[in-house]
Amino acid sequence: MGADGGTIPKRCELVRKKKKQERLDPNFEYAAKYSTCQLSHQPLKKPIVACKLGRLYNKTAILEAKLDKSLSANEISKHIKTLNDVKELNLTENKAYKGDGPDKGDAYKDFNDTPYICPITALGLNGIHPFLVNWTCGCVFSEKAMQELKSTTCYGCGGELKTENLITLYPNEELLKVYEKRIVDERAQKLKEQFGSYKEILLEKSLTSSF
Repeated sequence: MGADGGTIPKRCELVRKKKKQERLDPNFEYAAKYSTCQLSHQPLKKPIVACKLGRLYNKTAILEAKLDKSLSANEISKHIKTLNDVKELNLTENKAYKGDGPDKGDAYKDFNDTPYICPITALGLNGIHPFLVNWTCGCVFSEKAMQELKSTTCYGCGGELKTENLITLYPNEELLKVYEKRIVDERAQKLKEQFGSYKEILLEKSLTSSF
């Protein structure tokens, strides 16, 4: 073997080594959620809305999906039945935001450089810190703002603030289940009220026709 001038390959040359699975920076994953419409997968662009499960969408994507009746066909948006199931957001713009530059591969990415911030703490809306939506007015602020500054008024507009009207953006699994149950309960209550009103109308018609 090898007398013909050839070479004997080594085992390491014959066996292909599996490439190590690349690990994404978790901050990058969080930032992607907070900068991308969950329905169209396009960059978020005002007007931006949130649903009652704490997900973010471009309002135009919701409107288009509603028009072509694809909301219920999509797993991510099937819980959105009407425009009352989303809230247009009042976001505080980051005046220091430099915008998205060209992708430089493994260059350092400053995740604090985000287009929107908390109006109280100036923390970036990038998924690193928990953020809340006041469903009453659509204002968005950080959980840290509530911890540092106890208030009975909204941190964004000074309006009404009730804890039961707060939605955490991209909640953990436990809180997500609470939100999902709340949607089911609200829908059941609405149907109950509508059915009750329908029965009253039928009863009224029955009484009227008897005279």
